[in-house]
Amino acid sequence: MPEEKTDLNAEKTQSGTTALVAEDPQPEIQESAEPPAQARAAEGEAAAGDAPVSRAEFEQAKAERDQLMDRLARLQAEFDNARKRAEREKADFRDYATGSVIEQFLPVLDNFSLALKSTGSADQLRTGVELIVKQMDEILRQMQVTPVATVGEQFDPRQHEGIGTVERDDLPDHSIAEEVRRGYKLRERLLRPAMVKVVSNPKQKSE
Repeated sequence: MPEEKTDLNAEKTQSGTTALVAEDPQPEIQESAEPPAQARAAEGEAAAGDAPVSRAEFEQAKAERDQLMDRLARLQAEFDNARKRAEREKADFRDYATGSVIEQFLPVLDNFSLALKSTGSADQLRTGVELIVKQMDEILRQMQVTPVATVGEQFDPRQHEGIGTVERDDLPDHSIAEEVRRGYKLRERLLRPAMVKVVSNPKQKSE
């Protein structure tokens, strides 16, 4: 019968397809036992970093550290010695300069002592004191110490210290009429201002 033959052929075809499918398995993916190159390199670096330091390397590093510490201590000591030496030299120079000034004024002190022991008259004592003052002025001049100009000069607050006024019409207003205490300059540097009395001229003020 034709219908049965067709069915058998269909079954045969289906069975053959099934057999072909069964006989064609999927290819297996084989993993390589050897790791990639990058992984091997990373493992090598890790192994190298974890490698213990040898005894010789440790002793060498310790010796270098001790040398650096010793050098640092020597430099610190040299710096301290240099600082102390500079301070000592500065103090010696200051003492030498002070001693030179005092040495020049010792004769003045001697003359004052002689004046106090003098039994002369008041005029003789005054003459002796005037000579002592001139002697002191000469010493100051040699040290380039000069008095600040006062009487007859215009009042200058940078060099003069006014402690009062004097009313006069024969002198310019704001000029210096009287010196109360002398001021001094060392070259151009003011050591102390001069105490003065300043003129107050009513005629010039009214004009």
